[in-house]
Amino acid sequence: MMEIQSVYFTESGSANTEKTLGIARKRAEQLGIRTIVVASTSGETGVKAVNVFANRKVVIVTHTTGFQAPDAQELTPENRAKILERGGIILTATHAFGGVGRAVRRKFNTYQVDEIIAQTLRVFGQGTKVACEIALMAADAGLIRTDEEVISIGGTGTGADTALVIKPAHTQDFFELKVKEVLCKPR
Repeated sequence: MMEIQSVYFTESGSANTEKTLGIARKRAEQLGIRTIVVASTSGETGVKAVNVFANRKVVIVTHTTGFQAPDAQELTPENRAKILERGGIILTATHAFGGVGRAVRRKFNTYQVDEIIAQTLRVFGQGTKVACEIALMAADAGLIRTDEEVISIGGTGTGADTALVIKPAHTQDFFELKVKEVLCKPR
């Protein structure tokens, strides 16, 4: 048996970013986890993460190019430069739960399995869905290993409010992904 502390925030969103990163750092140190995966849209959370996890491998996962508008990338050039100069790795790729399935929904007004999985994970919170999704994406890109636990950090809207210890999997092996610990999330 193992007892660990989970933190449940009364509100979701960016007000929890520093606390989330601190909780994740502490648990990474306790477990010897060397790889951290972090969702970041503008890069603001990504910059904070590479500073907090300076001695670890940090993979920053952005929105796809074109997510908000055709050909537009939301990660700012300034934040991209800061993340890279501090040793972070940036991944921009098709969302594991929103690629072709999203196109089918938009065109034919019907949901596909990837978006059904996303909606199901949102039962536990948007940040939980994001943390699972970015772990899949980073594994698919070869940036994290599937035989080593990672801490995956997501959020609701902006910032970070959810941190999970995850055993990653590749998207085609989704059901092999395991959420080992919920470190923090909005209540």
